[in-house]
Amino acid sequence: MKITIVVGGKFHSFNLAEQLNKKNVLKSLITSYPNYSLKKYGIKKEKVKSLLFKEIFLKIYSKISFFFKKFDYELYLCNYFGEKASKQIDYAKTDILVGWSGFSKESFLIAKNYNCLKILERGSSHIKFQESLLKDEYLKIGIKPKIPSKKMIDKEIQEYDLADYIFVPSQFVKDSFLKYGIDEKKIVKIPYGVDLKEFEKLNNIKKTKEKFKIISAGTVCIRKGSHYLIKAFDELSLPNSELIFVGPIDKEMDLIIKKFSKKKNIIFLGKKDQDKLKYYYNESDLFILNSIEDGFGMVISQAMACGLPVISTDNTGGSEIIDDNINGYIIPVRNNEILKEKIKELYLNKKKLKIMGLNAYKKSLTNLSWENYGNKIFDAYKSLYKNKI
Repeated sequence: MKITIVVGGKFHSFNLAEQLNKKNVLKSLITSYPNYSLKKYGIKKEKVKSLLFKEIFLKIYSKISFFFKKFDYELYLCNYFGEKASKQIDYAKTDILVGWSGFSKESFLIAKNYNCLKILERGSSHIKFQESLLKDEYLKIGIKPKIPSKKMIDKEIQEYDLADYIFVPSQFVKDSFLKYGIDEKKIVKIPYGVDLKEFEKLNNIKKTKEKFKIISAGTVCIRKGSHYLIKAFDELSLPNSELIFVGPIDKEMDLIIKKFSKKKNIIFLGKKDQDKLKYYYNESDLFILNSIEDGFGMVISQAMACGLPVISTDNTGGSEIIDDNINGYIIPVRNNEILKEKIKELYLNKKKLKIMGLNAYKKSLTNLSWENYGNKIFDAYKSLYKNKI
């Protein structure tokens, strides 16, 4: 059994490739990242095919995008990478082709002519479900919707049809596919893992007892529900508390953030290198991911591995790994009253906060590693491949 991966970016593909490589079934990884970025994963450069144009284009485009307001750069890059990647695959010697949504139509069309199992990786909800959910949210707050174009949506739906199986990370994502008529037999759910060497509980970092620190990681944007979290925290007015955002700030949040610019206890640190994240987690008391739509928030696993209890909406995949009232809370999306209630409960009950954090840490050690994920996905691939032949 030989497996080829096609991904225009990184996502969790490098972790998947690492696990498959350990089991000696990885044939090649085609990515828009340079091959040296795979070195830490133990994958030889001969197995990596780098198509760098996408990442180079994004860096340039971010500086001149105001000249091309109507340019559908996402579709352009997905099509360009997909076309180039499709010509790099040895289909005759690939038993399973794993492609990321948005980048796989071109290679899946060719793979139809070979005895090659086509597996689509989709980390977010069904693109039509995602469009509807986010469009509704943008209209609620009076901001122009930032959603995929019709052509991008059409391309992904074609990929859903072309794929033999669709791998998703959570029940939330699975349910969104079922809602849009995808056969349940075609959907395989396997939650992602976390690097327990990169994210760990640091005993040498002492938390500031005077401050109650809440942290949220990832892009500060509407999709992540950042506006709800900011509002809830501000309304609570908890003495000696801080809300810390680690991650880039989307321009759509400018006006919302401006309203709270004078609040010294709401802190935006901007984007940080991933190897620095564990220090921010370890200096905090509570992690919150308040997303409107998030197929599987890997930052949840990261925070748990660092010993933090987690509050997460049920639209994040958090229910796959959070045991409610044991190592965190799962709350309804867009419900600020329940969000405030849970924050206040842990703010007032430091003993419960500590116990839940310890439970989160223990859960990460026993259930959330990439090795655990690798074993599950390898078994799934093996079973599907066996049934095909």
